[in-house]
Amino acid sequence: MSHALDVTDETFQDLVLSSDKTILVDFWAEWCGPCRAVSPILDQIGAEHADKIQIVKLNVDNNPQTAAKYQITSIPAMKVYRGGEVVKTVIGAKPKGALEADLAEFLA
Repeated sequence: MSHALDVTDETFQDLVLSSDKTILVDFWAEWCGPCRAVSPILDQIGAEHADKIQIVKLNVDNNPQTAAKYQITSIPAMKVYRGGEVVKTVIGAKPKGALEADLAEFLA
């Protein structure tokens, strides 16, 4: 079970777009094997870098409006938001080292 905060179509504006933190949104679905594989890795990164980045999850099946707005066509998809804008997109499950490399500018 993930420790990441769940966001929804209804809470996305307040919890992600209006946040003054750097937020990584994990777009996922229950049936997605690679999503389940990457979830504990994101939990680890979130725990180790809690002062720099917050990890949240959005289930694309339950929240189609937000998934459509951000053109989520492949999952897992991870988007980093700063000041309400997408500043980085990572698609697909990757090992921890590769994800940390992709996110290095936000974790430093």
